[in-house]
Amino acid sequence: MLVTFSCRATANITMFGDVAVQLIKMMEHSGTVPSAILAKDVASALRHLEAALATTKEKSKPEVSEEDNEEGSFVSLPNRASPLIAMLEAAIQDESNVSWTSNS
Repeated sequence: MLVTFSCRATANITMFGDVAVQLIKMMEHSGTVPSAILAKDVASALRHLEAALATTKEKSKPEVSEEDNEEGSFVSLPNRASPLIAMLEAAIQDESNVSWTSNS
């Protein structure tokens, strides 16, 4: 499953469903797809997401077997979240809602 985040202030962002739902839950949302955050609640969602991501930064790369030992193959959750963070920041500036839907 793919999840697409939308906001009138930015271009759409598409992520793998498991990562997207994890980030949605970090924003203190139920994780329901499709759903949305109202403009008045976007700042709070961003604060929750950034706080949750700060705790995940302490966890480094997972152990990788010798077979999978390709340099640069791991993308951390904070890196995956950066486009969504930028969208939330733009939504705050534009006073826009942020919504997401499934692209199964």
